[in-house]
Amino acid sequence: MAYDASTRDAALDDNALAQLFTEARTRNAFSDRPVTTEQLHKLYELTKFGPTAANSTPVRFLFITSPEAKARLAPFMSEANRSKTLSAPVNVVVAFDNDFHEHMPLLFPHNPGAKDWFGDSEARKGPGVLNSSLQAGYFMIAARALGLDVGPMIGFDAAGVKGEFLADSSWVPSFVINLGYGTDENLFPRSPRLDFDTAAKIL
Repeated sequence: MAYDASTRDAALDDNALAQLFTEARTRNAFSDRPVTTEQLHKLYELTKFGPTAANSTPVRFLFITSPEAKARLAPFMSEANRSKTLSAPVNVVVAFDNDFHEHMPLLFPHNPGAKDWFGDSEARKGPGVLNSSLQAGYFMIAARALGLDVGPMIGFDAAGVKGEFLADSSWVPSFVINLGYGTDENLFPRSPRLDFDTAAKIL
């Protein structure tokens, strides 16, 4: 069905908001229902439209799906995260490309000098981490929109994953997301959130 641009300022209904936010949960266990390659492609095709600074889009995703690759990843996960990692049909290593500036002529064509804004390798790490983290947030919302569940984790050996999987690339791992169809196993009660007056100000 074609998109009706006249509805772009209409709020999503409560069911959609519940699926994306209010009823969505970080999952610690997953069913054996598979996630297809086609789903992973669709997930990326949604994620890529989220905004980043100068359209730099530095995020990179390593989708780990085979038993052999998962066995290589597992030793680098913290002990608390290892079993949940093995239970998920897909493990996603979220990384940023420290050479993302090489793609700026394609991504920001109306300013031919944009590549030079990120000419220093060390200086690229800040925008690389910030903008790839933004994109990872889009990724998780897109996954929920497609009916999938996510479980993000920072408890892993990033240097070890870099050496095992990405040694010959400019990709730098940031964290891991388990992806699939979650179960209620080991699902904790929802933790509190800060209220508006604590977390926000209106001037």
